[in-house]
Amino acid sequence: MQQPSVSIAPGSLLGAAISAYRTCELATLAKDGTPVAWPTSGLLRPDGTIMITTSLGYPQKAFNVRRDPRVALLFSDPTASGLTRPEQILVRGTADCPDEVHTEPTGDLGAFWAQMFQRQPVSRGYLDWPATMFTDFYFMRLLITVTPTEVSTRPLPTTTAVTGSAGSAPSGEGLVGAEVLATYPSVVLATLDAGGAPLLVRTTATAGVDGYRVVVPDGLAPVEGPASLLVHQHDAQLWNLHNANVRGELVRDAGAWTLRPRRLIEPAARHQPRRTDSLRTVRSTRAATRRYLRRRGWKRPTIPWAAYRALRPEGSSR
Repeated sequence: MQQPSVSIAPGSLLGAAISAYRTCELATLAKDGTPVAWPTSGLLRPDGTIMITTSLGYPQKAFNVRRDPRVALLFSDPTASGLTRPEQILVRGTADCPDEVHTEPTGDLGAFWAQMFQRQPVSRGYLDWPATMFTDFYFMRLLITVTPTEVSTRPLPTTTAVTGSAGSAPSGEGLVGAEVLATYPSVVLATLDAGGAPLLVRTTATAGVDGYRVVVPDGLAPVEGPASLLVHQHDAQLWNLHNANVRGELVRDAGAWTLRPRRLIEPAARHQPRRTDSLRTVRSTRAATRRYLRRRGWKRPTIPWAAYRALRPEGSSR
């Protein structure tokens, strides 16, 4: 049975808080049912839906939505938001992603790009030669519309210095992802509810002998099964990005929750970066773009660069 939608008015306190966040975490369901979360940026539309975009270089979230429309969005990293008393905001609902590639920066997509160029100055440089020789895929976008069916808020977790985070304890040595998680004071847990829909919460985790002991707040009702831990960061100008995902199994033992890790995924810049990271990312995303277009028999779209440059803040070039 389809759940009724929940309206998020853009002019409300909740809508203003959502719009202030520079990023959010989007959880979709992988083919095997694992809830997978990655950071992204979105736009709250006047009708209360939330638009997420993804380039053809990273189409997996679009594939997941087309297979199973149940999604969750979490607004939980208040960096550069200007919010004085930020809370984490969980939006659950359904998503739709037509198989259409958008390159014209008009309407909601134009508003999204204008916001990005304002908040992330480095992205303005993608619009100038010679960067345009390599970044056209970045402006080939799939649009994901999230229709909220449930919205809730809760306090952000109380954290200490990084030295007390996951992976810092000697018992965590050898755990998959321990070195990466040790540098973050909190994590985003992506898990499932009893109906198999994704749940998200920002919380804390501590490395143990056989996994990460995860604090599950009161009022959240996860179930045992596939789950993941996401960590990510950005600076005040939405740059110096890093994100990583530890996937595994969430189990409950003696009233406590533990994620037993199996796999660490770092899709772009690594926790310990290498000089080849940027080249590796460009190659993989361009290859993904070619595959997407080739499998549909589509020609590579032409990007209207002048229209994008017109959206840059006045007086700026890069």
